[in-house]
Amino acid sequence: MMADFTLAACAEMIFTELPMSERVRRIDDLGFQVEIWDWTRHDIDSLRSTEARFSSMTGYVTGDLIDPEGAEELLATAAQSIPVAAELGVPRLNLHGTGLDGRGLPIKPVEVITGDMWLKAEDTLVRIAELGQREGVIFCLENLNTAVDHPGTPFAKATDTLALVAAVDDPHLRLMLDIYHAQIGEGNLVELIKKCAPYIGEIQVADVPGRCEPGTGEINYSRIAQALHDIGYQGTVGMEAWASGDSELALERFREAFTFARWQSRDEQRVP
Repeated sequence: MMADFTLAACAEMIFTELPMSERVRRIDDLGFQVEIWDWTRHDIDSLRSTEARFSSMTGYVTGDLIDPEGAEELLATAAQSIPVAAELGVPRLNLHGTGLDGRGLPIKPVEVITGDMWLKAEDTLVRIAELGQREGVIFCLENLNTAVDHPGTPFAKATDTLALVAAVDDPHLRLMLDIYHAQIGEGNLVELIKKCAPYIGEIQVADVPGRCEPGTGEINYSRIAQALHDIGYQGTVGMEAWASGDSELALERFREAFTFARWQSRDEQRVP
């Protein structure tokens, strides 16, 4: 029998009535690893003092994948992020096609991705993977949706992030496969999981619409858990979602959706 997934929760989105260090403690006390976004917005000493286990954080501060100047900026701030990740024990550093502002909007919105942009993005990600290899960390390129949350973000779709990560094909560059964003932007989630399987570094989840915990929307998260089981995924599943009500209850709903005892493979369910 396969063990349950490692579960994490985004401290930026739950227990929002509490200071950040208290959010982190609550999440850790409930048995989840912790995700944070932009580390420059936080007191790192305070977060370290919680002794919480961190799953991921944003792995750059500014920059993008689409032009030479932005690429150099992304690489430089990724290098600055690595000592912070080491201080907190964060194994995965998250990337996007371009930096996002406080509302989640791209700093450099793009309507059409050109061939030169694709080549620059691939070249930059090769260098990111080399940085990850030197420093012993994994960078993860996240898919986003452009219809609701992040209009104008380049390389946003999971098909885009998969193409780039597969082209680089380095274990220090993986996918942060976000099921919420993929449902809005692409759908066909089970087949998407199968296609992405060799390159997944971490899974992120929230339900659609509303971006709240699993069970509040249209995504069949039992089937998603089954699909991850079927491809042999044994990594981290992170809830990057708002709580629809009580944060602790939202985390329990998330745990139930991804606890193995609540679902089994189709072969195990068959009656002889």
